[in-house]
Amino acid sequence: MGSARKEVKVDMGVTRSYVGLDIGTTKISVVIAEPDDLGNLKVVGVGMAPSHGLRRGVVVNLDETVTSIRRAVAEAERMAGVSVKVVWAGIAGEHIRSLNSRGVITVSRRDAEIGPADVDRVIEVARTMDIPEDREVFHVIPQEFTVDSQGGIKDPVGMSGVRLEADVHVVTGGMTPARNLSRAIERAGLKLAALVLEPLASAHAVLAREEKDLGVALLDLGGGTTDLALFYEGSVRHTGVVGLGGVNITNDLAVGLRTGVEQAEEIKIRHGCALAALVPVHEMIEVPGVAGRPTREISRHLMATMIEPRVQEILTMARREMHRTHFGDRMTAGVVLTGGASLMPGLVELAEEVLDLPVRRGAPEPLIPGEAGDPRQATGLGLVRYAWLRDHDEYGMNGNGDGIFRGLAGVRRWFSEFF
Repeated sequence: MGSARKEVKVDMGVTRSYVGLDIGTTKISVVIAEPDDLGNLKVVGVGMAPSHGLRRGVVVNLDETVTSIRRAVAEAERMAGVSVKVVWAGIAGEHIRSLNSRGVITVSRRDAEIGPADVDRVIEVARTMDIPEDREVFHVIPQEFTVDSQGGIKDPVGMSGVRLEADVHVVTGGMTPARNLSRAIERAGLKLAALVLEPLASAHAVLAREEKDLGVALLDLGGGTTDLALFYEGSVRHTGVVGLGGVNITNDLAVGLRTGVEQAEEIKIRHGCALAALVPVHEMIEVPGVAGRPTREISRHLMATMIEPRVQEILTMARREMHRTHFGDRMTAGVVLTGGASLMPGLVELAEEVLDLPVRRGAPEPLIPGEAGDPRQATGLGLVRYAWLRDHDEYGMNGNGDGIFRGLAGVRRWFSEFF
């Protein structure tokens, strides 16, 4: 049976920096934040570097990954004027699996009052399942509790009842991909506080509480994968991964335009559109030749017809993943798109057609005053907010934890972090 990853208790002194490390297939992003005089979290450093050594969110070249991490961290350190030692890192990839589970216990006290120990026991029962030895648990997320057939309870401590049930969402991942990611972080000279599922981190930065209550799907469109999280009645109900992302669009363009991958990526960023109907037929763009061949002109509309089928495929697969659970039909607030690939014009309109739901682009608040919020920074910003809430005293947090939140403080901590 896999075991939950241990989180590290860190003493950073009076002024603590919180660092989010988003290790993606195409870029590595670092966000450094510190509490200000009013006790609010303030971003003081941002770093971004091209990512090398990863494929679909999984490390395939350790040395290249380490070098990319160091470059992004160094840029953030220069901006913040601090030295990064401990990071909270995101994890994604096709190796991620999730499921919902239920645990049932009899309340132990004679007066039938539910205590923290009962919550601890029922969550432990809910998470007890056969997990292959090559997998480990990253999150056990309480969704809701039921006391003697009364459901929808967020915090059962202090209530009276004989039978206590817990519904939880369990996220597991491959042990080898997780260890290689951890090793790359450590070889970059950093200490890993915890690995956090990336769409759950991104949710901190781009989703409103009202959306989570009504029902919302978050699609984090990255370079190598598209990550999914469904929220309903304030709780995460499903997480999943689609093994396609922005890199696949770039590769299609490289073939269709007969140009290099780097040139195709630049053209996609500058001129790409996910919905061909939005592009004038006669608008032309230049395409660099390969190996000294002359530059050519092609219709931007033609290029959009190369992009649209792949984006439609990604969205169709995401829709299929959403409807693997019955909560897929309860997304009253619609869909929020984030991640670097979500910046492409026409994507929101095409997503509304494919998903048959209202769609908006989710950008976090600006990290640098005067600049627009950047969806590429959603995971990094979400990670520092996650770390901040984990270390805050308002809910009796003490910075310890093994990925499964224990008793009353654990339940309150979890719901304060994610909901």
